[in-house]
Formats: sequence, C-alpha cells, structure tokens
Amino acid sequence: MPRNAEVVRQWKILREIEASRRGTINGLAKLCGVTTRTIRRDLDALQEAGFSLFDERAEGQVYWKLTSQPFKMLAETGFSLSELCAFYFSRTIFECLAGAPFAADLKTGFDKLAGVLTPRMRLFLDKLPAVLVAKVEPQVRRKLGTQSVPTGALVEAILSHRRVKMTYNSFSSRRVKEYLVEPYRLAYGQGGLYLFAFVPEYVQMRTFAVERIKTFSMLEECFSPVQELPDKPFEHSLGINSGKPESVEIEFAPAAAPYIREREWHPSQRIRERSDGSIVLSLKICTDFALQRWVLSFGPTARVVKPAAFAERILEEIEGAREQYMPRMSFEKPAAMHEPSLTRPFFFFEEPRSPK
Repeated sequence: MPRNAEVVRQWKILREIEASRRGTINGLAKLCGVTTRTIRRDLDALQEAGFSLFDERAEGQVYWKLTSQPFKMLAETGFSLSELCAFYFSRTIFECLAGAPFAADLKTGFDKLAGVLTPRMRLFLDKLPAVLVAKVEPQVRRKLGTQSVPTGALVEAILSHRRVKMTYNSFSSRRVKEYLVEPYRLAYGQGGLYLFAFVPEYVQMRTFAVERIKTFSMLEECFSPVQELPDKPFEHSLGINSGKPESVEIEFAPAAAPYIREREWHPSQRIRERSDGSIVLSLKICTDFALQRWVLSFGPTARVVKPAAFAERILEEIEGAREQYMPRMSFEKPAAMHEPSLTRPFFFFEEPRSPK
C-alpha cells in the first residue's frame, strides 16, 4: 500500500460527500476502488477524527452526509485573549510566507475566524498586526494576460495519484516542452510554488516551477508511487535545489564570525573556532547557485576552503564582477583576509556612508 494511501482515500471520501451533498457506501467503494468494509472503517476513522459525518435513510437507501457547519465547535470552544492575539500577530507572517498562491485563501480563512468575534473585539484585534510586520520575500511576477495553473487542480492530481500532461517553459533550455508526469508534492519556497513530479520518460524525479507550466491537464489514468520523498523539501540546499549534498568548508574572518555563530544556516552545520577569532563553517550541502550567492554576499570576509571546484567557481564570479568595473576604475590589491588592517565592522551592519 502506498504511503498515506488511507489518508488520501479518506480525504477523497470527504470531498465526494461534500461535493455531492451525500454518498452511499457502495458508491464510495466504487469511487475509491476498495471494499465496502474498508469504506465503513474510513467513515468511522473520519468521525473519530472529529468530522461531523452522519447517516440518514431516504428513499429506501442509507446516505452519508457532512453537516453544513463542520467546524461549528470552533466557535463554541472559545479562544483565550492571548490565543486570539497570537493568531492575529502571526497573520502577517503567514500571509508573507504563503505568498500569492495562497494569499486569498488565507485572507478568507482569517476573516471567517474573525467572524466568531464581537465587533468591538475585531476592532481591537485588527490593530494588532501592525505591531508585528514581516518583510515579504521576492515573489514570482506573473505576466499580464497569462493564466496560472489552479493550485486546487494540482492538489487534486497529487491526492488522487492521477497522471498529468503539461507543457513547460524550461528556464535552463529556454524552450517549451511537453511532459507526462506523475505529481507527488507541492512545495513553496523563495516566493514561488514548485511541483515535485516523477517523469517516466527520464525515470527520475524532477522539480518544476509552477509559474512556468503553460498548459495542464489531468488524465484519467492513475499511477502507483514508486519513490519516497524526503520529509523536508530542498533539505540539502539553502535555496530550492534538490541536488546531491557535498562536504563544504567556508572560512569566515573575525569580523563576520559573530554573525555566523548566532544563526543556524543549515541543520548539518558545524563550527570550528580558531585562535585568531576566525571560524570555519562545515556544511553537508549542495554547491548550487543559492550557496554561491550566499558566500559571495559576505565579500572579503568569507573564503571557500573546500571543495576546490566550488572555490574555483566563486573565484570566477569575483573575477567576472571585477572585469565589469575595470574599464572605468583601477583597483588596488586588497589586504589579506586576517591582516590587522581589516578592522572595520562587518559590512552587514554598517550604516550607509554619505557621499563625499
């Protein structure tokens, strides 16, 4: 049995009963391709989970229904003031993290939650999000006139294990190609939504940016999952890459060391202290564009120790950037990384300098 098959089937039962207003044991068994005994166990499990399912007899047939207010208990339990404040404080962070694909759904969800409050309480709590704000991650820009793939359709294809035919505008090859894929998961990261799907043609799992899907159609044929995905998406990358991790060591000058120490950049990180105040950060991570951009953001206070190939790529980027300025500027050789002359504060925290 595929992983989470029961949960997927039970979710399908809920959606079918909600959409058709009612369902029969035999009809649900046929829809899910299981026995009536399995459907009865699923309905019991859903009731135990708190879903307001009930059966009634009509026209000589037993039908199962979902109450019109399945979450009525939410209004009856009564949140404490601190719990309501916590929800409202976190609202801006939820909306910031979810971005465009889910922003509308989050707004309506919070509006419904606010519906259980009195007008005076809403007036008070609506002022709270301004106390805690969040910087929005760069979002994917959608071109005017283009149609986005409905997130609901992708979720339906994943839950029902349905194959999908799509045309995709590849960033790397700069061309539109047709794919037959088996969708496994959606993941949100760095302002975009990504689809993990198995491609039978290449016998491998691939990642597709949802905004680059040009056309999308869900087929009738189903598939059986053949691969397990890690619990966390992009777990070996600082960005959105699913590549193979490598052992990486990066040396940070004393000026940057406190900033590196105070954060967990990746679960695999290890820090080795040096007598001069510098540190060496060890990671088991992809040497992808995200890591490259992160290292370069530290300027002269960071140096890749290994792997050598990654250090060469960093050097090429630095030399390429230098070449962009050469026609108009002359450069002096920079001071060594740990010379006493390098005493200025770490550049991330410097105040902007006024032009002379």
